[in-house]
Amino acid sequence: MWLGVVLAVLTAVLAGGTLAGQASWAPKLALDLEGGTQMILAPKVEGGGSDINEQQLNQAVAIIRQRVDGSGVAEAEISTQSGRNVVVSLPGTPSTQTRALIQASADMNFRPVLLNGSGAPVPTASLTPEDQLPKPTTAPANSSDTNWITADVYRSFETLDCDNPSQEKQQRSDPTKPLVTCEPATAKTPAVKYILGPVEVKGSNIVTSSFQLQRGSQGAVTNQWAVNIQFDADGTTKFKDVTQRLNQFYVAAGGETGNDPKAQFAIVLDDQVISAPRSLAVITDGRPQITGNFTEQSAKALSDQLKFGALPISFEIQSEQQISATLGGEQLRMGLLAGLIGLLLVVVYSLFQYRALGFVTIASLVVAGSLTYLAIAILGWTENYRLSLAGVAGLIVAIGQTADSFIVYFERIRDELREGRGLVSAVENGWKRAKRTVLASKAVNLLAALVLYFVAVGNVRGFAFTLGLTAIADLIVVFMFTHPTLQMLARTKFFGEGHSFSGLDPKRLGVVPLYRGAGRLRTPEARPEVVRAKNTGAAAEAARRMTIAERRLAEKQEQLTGSSNGAAKENK
Repeated sequence: MWLGVVLAVLTAVLAGGTLAGQASWAPKLALDLEGGTQMILAPKVEGGGSDINEQQLNQAVAIIRQRVDGSGVAEAEISTQSGRNVVVSLPGTPSTQTRALIQASADMNFRPVLLNGSGAPVPTASLTPEDQLPKPTTAPANSSDTNWITADVYRSFETLDCDNPSQEKQQRSDPTKPLVTCEPATAKTPAVKYILGPVEVKGSNIVTSSFQLQRGSQGAVTNQWAVNIQFDADGTTKFKDVTQRLNQFYVAAGGETGNDPKAQFAIVLDDQVISAPRSLAVITDGRPQITGNFTEQSAKALSDQLKFGALPISFEIQSEQQISATLGGEQLRMGLLAGLIGLLLVVVYSLFQYRALGFVTIASLVVAGSLTYLAIAILGWTENYRLSLAGVAGLIVAIGQTADSFIVYFERIRDELREGRGLVSAVENGWKRAKRTVLASKAVNLLAALVLYFVAVGNVRGFAFTLGLTAIADLIVVFMFTHPTLQMLARTKFFGEGHSFSGLDPKRLGVVPLYRGAGRLRTPEARPEVVRAKNTGAAAEAARRMTIAERRLAEKQEQLTGSSNGAAKENK
């Protein structure tokens, strides 16, 4: 009943997602089976150099892979091409957010804000006259000094249109000079343009970042999301100096009531501002927290950008094109055919070895397959999991591993029957013994799948994932379907009396004494010497299978029987 509830809930969840147009009854396929989008990234060394070593390129590939995996895209392929370019292949059609994450491939940095304003350009009639444009007379004292704002910088700021940003490629900015840039509009905030000072802290100084619900002054969790950053030792020192200076502007402007842009520092990725929080205090431990009007999704997006935003080299997208499946439907059909052949062989073996009991194996495999299919389809909807050919191979391997659990259980039941127990007690005792073996086996499978998943990359992770998923489904089926089914069948006449087609025939099992269900014995009638020979052989087999404790118990019972027989003779 509980298994039926689990299947019904999973089916209802998937049906609801399908009706809402967000899910599908068919699992999502990976790059090797469906095709997708391929982007070729051309590297560009920071500072204008041209030499890119293999270590830098491999580190860039690792960080890009983290970005893609962090965005929820599964089975992506990221590799180097000719030792110069990075090729990123994504399954299906990537979302706008995923494409933007791949394109945002420049080094992240932190710059102080010098001036901000509305994202719209200043009308020509309202532009500042030439003679009133700022003309600094002294060199800037620090990165927050407004002497960085020259006439050209200010004119660029006025004419910049952040509401309609240009899609043309621009030269990458110089980290030692001011930058005029935009913070794009969101669903809740309009576009903002900035004049930023030179870079003071680089993204490579970020160790990690995370997002969580903000805690109030009393330690209670609020409903506001916050993003946490952790800098390394060098970044901690630099950020402390920056916040000391910015905090002076914050205090001078009146604290919370003030609005001095020089109290802000901008987080810049690909020469574009992704956030510009104010410095409310001096951060001495290198662990600032960014708060604001975050949703869970926007907090996660900023955290991912901070975590994976620092690349050792920057990239430009050289080309982007749709690619066909690397393997295609024919390989998928061959893989499914191989799975069907394996399943058919398991069915034939089960019916040949266990007769009608083999139908329990078949039904258990069907239930396990249904659970696995629903789980894969739901994970494709919620976690963007995609099934690759390696994942299909994991499902095929799981057929044999799932059948192993049932075989262990059935053989334990047969051993109990050979020792002369009734079928009902044989099922319960056999389950107690088989349960430990099944749990140990699946624990090893899960451990192997976890190690393989976290150590490997690419398609191998798909194989490990399906292997672990099917191991969990197998445990659910054995505990919630196979064992309860055998408990019910043990009380039926067909199985309880050991029908010749039940798979529990006492003649084939060598039961001692000869088993006829519910504790009844069959009295030997013809050819007693043959029966005695069979009984002797079966008894020897049963004695061989006994444990030490069972042998000692049998010896004690034999002694007691001998003593009682001797006393009876004396009384007689």
